Amino acid sequence: MIDEPLERLRTAARRTRELARNRAVTGRGHEDADDDVGTIGTDGALGFDPFPLLEAFHHYGVRVVAIGQVAGIMHGSAELTGDLDVLWDGDPAHAPALAAAFTSVNAQLSDETGNPLATRPGSLLRPKVQFASPGAGGDCCTPALPWGTLDVREFLDRAIVAVDPGGLEVHYVSRTDLIRMRRAIGRPKDLRRAAELDLSASDRRG
Repeated sequence: MIDEPLERLRTAARRTRELARNRAVTGRGHEDADDDVGTIGTDGALGFDPFPLLEAFHHYGVRVVAIGQVAGIMHGSAELTGDLDVLWDGDPAHAPALAAAFTSVNAQLSDETGNPLATRPGSLLRPKVQFASPGAGGDCCTPALPWGTLDVREFLDRAIVAVDPGGLEVHYVSRTDLIRMRRAIGRPKDLRRAAELDLSASDRRG
């Protein structure tokens, strides 16, 4: 039984690629995802592999925390995903390393309306930018993005670190904080996935 966060993610990404292997391109990106099905139903599932970008974050020393369903999978969720959403602190001093990481995997940035942005530090200081790379696309968020009553800067401080045998370190949001994020967003898929994580946490305690 696989019980390591990064192995769970590798297995899930492989299953996503297999599921989408013969699917026709539709032109639907992660921003077009159905609120119930999620990004597994978008073109993001085609060739989904978040590891090149996660490895780039590690290589360039930028502390980026996985949120969304990638974090959910690392906590044991059975649902697949086709995107990688991340949170970072938004500190201008850290933006050059983040821009270098995105550049190294040929990621393209855009604003929330889809307008292209140059892959440079200043572009990343927005509350949220969208990115698309050959392996994974998603949202790159900061605490400046409205999160309702949640203080997500604290989520950064409580993030968990998973380390694989090769030394790759991946930061991801804690189970409790991910459940809080899911419930705050409140879409059908978020509420369903929050309930799944809550149940699995209860099972572990039991």
